[in-house]
Amino acid sequence: MATIAWISAATVAGGVISIAIAAMFALSAPASWVPALVSFAIGTLLGAVFLEILPHAIGSAGNSQALFATVLAGILAFFVLEKLVLWRHCHVEDCEAHDHHADPSDGGRSGLMIIIGDGFHNFVDGILIAAAFLQSTELGVVTAAAIIAHEIPQEIGDFVILLHSGYSKFAALALNLLSSLAMVIGALLAYFTLQASQQWIGTVLALAAASMIYVAVADLIPGLHRRPELHATAQQVALIALGVALIWFVGDVVRAA
Repeated sequence: MATIAWISAATVAGGVISIAIAAMFALSAPASWVPALVSFAIGTLLGAVFLEILPHAIGSAGNSQALFATVLAGILAFFVLEKLVLWRHCHVEDCEAHDHHADPSDGGRSGLMIIIGDGFHNFVDGILIAAAFLQSTELGVVTAAAIIAHEIPQEIGDFVILLHSGYSKFAALALNLLSSLAMVIGALLAYFTLQASQQWIGTVLALAAASMIYVAVADLIPGLHRRPELHATAQQVALIALGVALIWFVGDVVRAA
């Protein structure tokens, strides 16, 4: 199968799968299931970074010091970017606009802003998926799986916010599907751009690793600390390990194929 076909299939399926599962949870499933999805997503993100993305990036970059400097710079850049987003939405000290699982009215975010922000996020995810597939099919499949896993909890939050903002269930679903098209656009743009500039693939993979590390460590893990009970901690650790195991299993299956 051609690389562009893999990229197109992964981005279309990724958008549809994540939105379909998110819609099922947001519209019918118990909200208590969302923390389990978050723990699982953390495992897939960290597993993809340390078991697949960084090893492939090191193999393609040659200069490992420059590569890890890019990862560090990426983490700092995402920190600054999130600060700018918080500054834009927060004018009080206890603002929780960064918390995807807080009350959807927090931070004063409207449905339109959610769709714009989600569209940009999907566009960047498409670029990361394309860069991974340009490195290898195995890395592309693993990266797409990790992105889908961490998209689901975010999409659930987006659904809740849209419904809270007055959108109907049908409108919320349609707008989320529309924003998912940005993933396909970003992937196709990256495919034609990066194919002509192979030397940039290692850098893009390093930034992908930085993005995933930051989302897992700065955005998702702090939320788990709200449930410090022993049984909750054991469940979180088990689900994180399950996410890592899935990435390891998918990578092994693709390598053997």
